[in-house]
Amino acid sequence: MKIILPFFTVVLIACLVYGGTRYLEGHILFGIIVPYICFALAIVGFVVKIVKWAVSPVPFNITTVCGQQKSLNFLRHSPIESPASRCGVFFRMLFEVLFFRSLLRNEKVELYGKERRLIYGSDRYLWIFAILFHWSMLIILLRHLKLFLEPIPYWIIMLQNLDGIFQSHIPPVYISNVLVSIGLVFLFLRRLKRRVMYISLPSDFFVLFLIGGVILSGMLLRYVYRADILLVKAFLFGLIYLNPVPYTGFGTMFYIHLCFISVLIAYLPYSKLMHMAGVFLSPTRNLRNDSRARRHINPWDYPVKEHTYEEWEEEFKDALKEADIPLDSENKG
Repeated sequence: MKIILPFFTVVLIACLVYGGTRYLEGHILFGIIVPYICFALAIVGFVVKIVKWAVSPVPFNITTVCGQQKSLNFLRHSPIESPASRCGVFFRMLFEVLFFRSLLRNEKVELYGKERRLIYGSDRYLWIFAILFHWSMLIILLRHLKLFLEPIPYWIIMLQNLDGIFQSHIPPVYISNVLVSIGLVFLFLRRLKRRVMYISLPSDFFVLFLIGGVILSGMLLRYVYRADILLVKAFLFGLIYLNPVPYTGFGTMFYIHLCFISVLIAYLPYSKLMHMAGVFLSPTRNLRNDSRARRHINPWDYPVKEHTYEEWEEEFKDALKEADIPLDSENKG
């Protein structure tokens, strides 16, 4: 059920959009109303989540480090692994966000042989395919900015030309489309492993199927069910400037693609995908490891009424005697 239910949920979304736009003239519903509702849910969820994280108290310096802390002069300091300055924190966050530095150290643990020995080994495949997936998604998002900007910046045109450098087809096949599909397939197959499957939730598969629906519908929209780019751009400009104009000539695949994207954006702040913003507010990443250089005092500390052991012993003195438990006060006496 962890796989079947999310899969058919995504299929149901596609079927509803297909039937609503093809037979019930639901272009306004799925082309205007649903995107607006989804984007509103995304904005509200994003703001609430960020505010909730921002006001959460962080009373202690709880940095997670992998290198030598700055202390004595004769000990070599790791400025990025254990940063003592804001500059070091900046570069640690930069490498974490762009290159998944902590994931690069990922290790796998297996039991081998008849003796069931515990063996630790390097596992770089997750890091490699995660890089492929996320960077390809970033390139695809940057390429799609051409639909929202006029005139189109030159750097977007250059990025699109580099992405489609192997122009063996008309329209060209983008490298990012191929790599993001490979990365997504790997992430799905990884979830099928017994140990990973055990800790996986239906929401984990739902996100994968939903992203897969976005990618597949986008490819079909580009290579099979092609839409007029100028009309699409005019339609999106109408949505952005709150002056939507319903078009009926796009075809059902366009509305399926648009609804998949809208649902994904609405679901983002309520799912694990929110790690894209949470990494910046993670105290194990954004704090300096300078506990030896300055004293950290809990700003949320407040006086607490103490209840000493002597007071507790006096309170339960009779019960302790009945249970034949020795009392410290009598032993001291």
